[in-house]
Amino acid sequence: MKTYKVNKIKNDCLNITGGEMHPVWEMANINQDFNYPWEDNKVSSMIFRALYDEKNFYFRFDVEEENVLTFVDQNHKMEVVDSDRVEIFFRRDKELTPYYCLEMDAHARVLDYVANYYRKFDFVWQWPADKLQVKASKSSKGYVFEGAIDLSSLKELGLLNNNTLEAGLYRGHCMALPADEKEADLRWISWVKPDAEEPDFHIPSSFGKLILR
Repeated sequence: MKTYKVNKIKNDCLNITGGEMHPVWEMANINQDFNYPWEDNKVSSMIFRALYDEKNFYFRFDVEEENVLTFVDQNHKMEVVDSDRVEIFFRRDKELTPYYCLEMDAHARVLDYVANYYRKFDFVWQWPADKLQVKASKSSKGYVFEGAIDLSSLKELGLLNNNTLEAGLYRGHCMALPADEKEADLRWISWVKPDAEEPDFHIPSSFGKLILR
């Protein structure tokens, strides 16, 4: 499995803004090892960073994109499905029973849900109250998404074990917004190349490890 090392920082030294990068982020390892697993395309710049302290797991995505497409009508979380977005999935075990998903767009909207293998989604479920903070910003160069997840919620959900999070890191690259009743035209970007012939992140082989050291 691919691994990413999450460095520890002092408590209360990082405030997420979803915009200009706080100097503390310089302590994070840079992960830009992303690809299109199902097509021969070059990925525009996408960088993932993560840090943690005694209370929170922090993450930041920087996505370079000249035309960030997002669908906004009722401003409901399900509209993230038709928008350019970054994603983190967390799993308890390789059986994906269950796994927890965060799909996040440039408007700081979060589609949070729990699922069981295979594709048994519960979109009513929400991340535990007050245990997830997010900020985002959009510009002509792309968008930034930052989040802080309370470590207590990761432990309570059975996701943080031996200082390790088993996680998938992805992007749904929106090429065109939905017209009439058509779905958005999306291309799929992943950190780990899943063992599937057709685009699919909801399988065990799409996960790697985030190691808190």
